Amino acid sequence: MAENVRILIVDDSTHVRKALSAFLSTLSWLKVVCEASDGEDALKMIESQPPDMILMDVKMPAISGLDATRIIKERWPEIKIIILTLYPDYLDQAQQAGADAFLVKGCSMEEISSTICLLN
Repeated sequence: MAENVRILIVDDSTHVRKALSAFLSTLSWLKVVCEASDGEDALKMIESQPPDMILMDVKMPAISGLDATRIIKERWPEIKIIILTLYPDYLDQAQQAGADAFLVKGCSMEEISSTICLLN
């Protein structure tokens, strides 16, 4: 397992961002470098602090997670994107947008960490 995986969390829910950040901070091999409330903020943050991986919600204001995924994959194809959403019916759209993995909120934290490991 590689050390120092840099993660960006993108979700319009502060509660979700903080919960994910708290869990991920317990894993010594990765670091949450920043959090964004929508795709527009995420794009700005990537410019200044490019992460290795992104946990991305789908439904957000400004730029949606699917649109942000398309843009990120065009500009920074090396960044891995895990879609993490409440809506399982977005799987096909997430794959078409270029997402590297797809998880439904409510999955275990172990599933999130193992998905990160697999993509790294």
